[in-house]
Amino acid sequence: MTELSGDTPVAADDHVLAAWLAEEAGRLLLDLRAERGFADPRGLMDAADRASHDHLAAALARYRPGDAVLSEEGPAESGAPPRLAADRVWIIDPLDGTREYGEEGRGDWAVHVALWEKGALKAGAVALPAKGKTLATSSGGGAEIIDADGSSRSPLRVRDLEDPGHIRVTVSRSRPPRFMGALTRYLADRGVSADLIPIGSAGAKIAAVLLGEVDAYVHAGGQYEWDSAAPVAVALAAGAHASRIDGAELAYNRQDPTLPDILVCHPELAPMLLAGIGDVDEAP
Repeated sequence: MTELSGDTPVAADDHVLAAWLAEEAGRLLLDLRAERGFADPRGLMDAADRASHDHLAAALARYRPGDAVLSEEGPAESGAPPRLAADRVWIIDPLDGTREYGEEGRGDWAVHVALWEKGALKAGAVALPAKGKTLATSSGGGAEIIDADGSSRSPLRVRDLEDPGHIRVTVSRSRPPRFMGALTRYLADRGVSADLIPIGSAGAKIAAVLLGEVDAYVHAGGQYEWDSAAPVAVALAAGAHASRIDGAELAYNRQDPTLPDILVCHPELAPMLLAGIGDVDEAP
């Protein structure tokens, strides 16, 4: 495991630690991909999930030994897990977009590291290793983009809408919400055309919103806390809207980690999209 530079002071900053953890796991995954190749995609994906989880779990045990961890690849929970009584819980997805990771040439996969503290997301980082960047919350407030080698950091703020009358909405490659067709018609009736753009991992989708590549991300039909905690932490810090598709707040570190739907978008689009989803999702 690479050492944190400036060990004690750097490790004391949760934002820096989250970004470092995500970046280190991302480098590990890139190396594993290069080493094993794509002849056995299932074997590659399984090895990657486990290697990244083990790396992150070991680092957190070292640098945050008193904190709890909720990981997609962690042990199965039963009853009331101890993390529910913890003040600080790291919510991690060691490899978000496992399917995309196992496909040669795809870069829409990510590593998620988030910190939940006393009821709210405190810090988060989404590494996009194949794209050479990490989106993270910042120690000074807000969010930032970090280049792969750490040499360049720039502020991250949700981009202005290029054309409010023509928006781009990213959805799941395999499970787009059943109401998307009706939603696009709802928008069209109000003078807004919408292009649907499939992207792989949830982290890559939310990153696309923050980088101005799309204007909104809509998902319904199954996710867990680790799928969205880190990207939502960054999205909120960058000034984006993030909520359930009924407008309810996204809540984390619950006994049941299922968090099945989400809307992340430019804040100007949120009222229209929430109204539209509510209208078409309730239609007979």
